[in-house]
Amino acid sequence: MYTKLVSSVLFPLHEQLKRHSSVALRRELESSQWFNTDKLAAIQLHKLNQFMLNIAQHVPYYRGLFADLGLTPGQFQSVSEIAQLPLLDKATIRNAGQLLRADNAGPLSLFNTGGSSGQPLQFMVGKQRKSHDIAAKWRATRWWDVDIGDKELVVWGSPIELKTQDRLKQLRDTLFRSQLLPAFAMSEQHLKGYIEDIRRFAPTMLFGYPSSLSLIARYAKLHNITMSDLGIKVAFVTSERLFENQKALISEVFNCPVANGYGGRDAGFIAHQCPQGGMHISAEDIIVEIIDKLGNPLPAGEVGEVVVTHLATAEFPFVRYRTGDLACLGTDLCPCGRHLPLLESIEGRTTDFIIAADGTTMHALSLIYVLRELSNVAEFKIIQESQFHTRLLLVMQSDVDNASIDFIRRNFHQRLGDIQLDIEFVTQIPREKSGKFKYVESKVGVTWDYA
Repeated sequence: MYTKLVSSVLFPLHEQLKRHSSVALRRELESSQWFNTDKLAAIQLHKLNQFMLNIAQHVPYYRGLFADLGLTPGQFQSVSEIAQLPLLDKATIRNAGQLLRADNAGPLSLFNTGGSSGQPLQFMVGKQRKSHDIAAKWRATRWWDVDIGDKELVVWGSPIELKTQDRLKQLRDTLFRSQLLPAFAMSEQHLKGYIEDIRRFAPTMLFGYPSSLSLIARYAKLHNITMSDLGIKVAFVTSERLFENQKALISEVFNCPVANGYGGRDAGFIAHQCPQGGMHISAEDIIVEIIDKLGNPLPAGEVGEVVVTHLATAEFPFVRYRTGDLACLGTDLCPCGRHLPLLESIEGRTTDFIIAADGTTMHALSLIYVLRELSNVAEFKIIQESQFHTRLLLVMQSDVDNASIDFIRRNFHQRLGDIQLDIEFVTQIPREKSGKFKYVESKVGVTWDYA
């Protein structure tokens, strides 16, 4: 009864006050997910043409781009014609700056993300994009027979969530029965407290990084703490690659299925797993292309880089945005009956753990978010040589200033303790043999056995 009150009354009221259209959009998505492939493709093409007309008229960057290319917006005959437009990467977004902001944009929120590429990025998000992302996630949540208002335990590390734990948000979380645990510090003391919090709260669903949830699960298993009797229906994981051993451990300890999600703050909510195992793309809002090393689109079944066009980002467009992740488009339909296209073989980047001087195991994002705060950092790599020695490679967009360096040192020492921190300024940071970027490299083995 309480879940129904939240999902049908309190949360819709919350979204209405925030001027979000997520409630109506979720209803539309729950209908369109059953449309056949041709009808979904027609909807996507119509939205794409409307999107192109919009950004060509109101976004200076794309107004100039269409003119330079000699293209008439809004006249694509197929979605594949989007390949006539250039790829968008973080460097292009940084260089374009305010030229990517629509002249008719409503209120926009500034987001910072370095992602796992190690390249900090600032971009703007409007209410339309937020509404679509909320609706897509909400739809996927309901696939697992849980809803907004069911007890949710979140293990997360974004400063957007952690810095806004004011009374109003605490009240909202209490009403919606959502509890947040920070994923930054994962010491034995914290893990013991997390276990106690989870048992006390008895959530219906879990949400978090796969590395963090698996670490909690491993601690519970090592200490013979029963977590299988809480009635947890599903554990949603996202933001990192989900490994099979993590999935098996989380499922075993919490006695629930693990639902994988793929996306990001920049690219949006891209795909989510249904109970039958298919990673369904939110195709009503997002166009996913797979490209080879030369930027050429690849057919379904072939692995390449994931490129995303989010059709609800007209106020600050993401068009053919390079995620840096590897995957392929599925060649078959999911047995669940939904005709949403599938994403397979996702090789998203992974986030390492690091060890503080006092032995605390910490999520690497605790350091990454420090660097994300600095707009003059173009690229970075954190190398933990030992428990007491860390190197930081920095590629700067502008001249080095003492205030930025002091900021980095102060925050790194707050998190890592009394260590030697060497900051090295370089012009380029080499990639791995695979061509992917590893933004954190730890040479310190993490010991899971706390006994």
